Amino acid sequence: MNLKTQNSTKKTVLITGAAGFLGSHLSDRFIKEGYHVIAMDNLITGDLKNIEHLKDNPNFEFINHDVSKHITIDGKLDYILHFASPASPIDYLKIPIQTLKVGSLGTHNLLGLARAKNARMLIASTSEVYGDPKVHPQTEEYWGNVNPIGPRGVYDEAKRFQEAITMAYHRYHGVETRIVRIFNTYGPRMRLNDGRVLPAFIGQALRGEDLTVFGKGNQTRSFCYVDDLIEGIYRLLLSDYAEPVNIGNPDEITILQFAEEIIKLTGTKQKIIFKELPVDDPMQRQPNIDKARSILGWEPKVNRAEGLKITYDYFKSLTAEDLYKVDHKNFNDYIKK
Repeated sequence: MNLKTQNSTKKTVLITGAAGFLGSHLSDRFIKEGYHVIAMDNLITGDLKNIEHLKDNPNFEFINHDVSKHITIDGKLDYILHFASPASPIDYLKIPIQTLKVGSLGTHNLLGLARAKNARMLIASTSEVYGDPKVHPQTEEYWGNVNPIGPRGVYDEAKRFQEAITMAYHRYHGVETRIVRIFNTYGPRMRLNDGRVLPAFIGQALRGEDLTVFGKGNQTRSFCYVDDLIEGIYRLLLSDYAEPVNIGNPDEITILQFAEEIIKLTGTKQKIIFKELPVDDPMQRQPNIDKARSILGWEPKVNRAEGLKITYDYFKSLTAEDLYKVDHKNFNDYIKK
């Protein structure tokens, strides 16, 4: 691949899924830290708008490529961060096979590249490896409660396999690897139409629609602002700890309470309406972050009120086209399965 000339004194990092929500924020962070960033994305769910501000930076490269296919990178490579993957139930429905392939074939390809380049690789795992948990809050030692054939199984099992093959390469081939288990994260550059609860609520409020709560709204989530998450990932990459680490905000809230917070934040008069709970939707999500605190010296700093205000202001700045580009049909199909 034809890349700009790399400064031999700079460390080089490959970030997959770089045009996505988290990948674009990671690109920003590594540019700020003085790295040469090679960004890779096939744009199946990513958006070039997220990294447009970096395109003229001499330390930034973009490659349109599917990591499920063979990957070739010329020159040195110090780090790989694998963040290429659909990350919402709507996406799982549209592209279930691609979701499985990026977690399996894509991870395999990147681990092979890390081995060849003697690079350290960090994979983006997820709290979904815990499924609908029977342990609360979730510690890294919990093995999970996952339905492998349910509608969420293509994502859950892709991530569980991703962890397994990563540890196999670490133990058998001696590849330096890191595993971050990411809990619910929010902030600017989220897709309004991705089906996750925060953009869904804010999008409904901005369009003047009633807010949709599934089930009775007593299921819980714990929301971490994106800047806090990126700091935790950065510290984990540079640490010497190879086993999974939860990164998230343990401040737990019910979905109904969260809907009420959004109505208050947006100053809208919408009602809350209730619909059938999706299949295998986790009832509790709260990370135990003792390891992150002790190993990385990390904990979240941005409180939810502050983070939501920043995120709401971002969504308010979107165009009308973005605001109304919502795939209700696919999400309704997901609810019924």
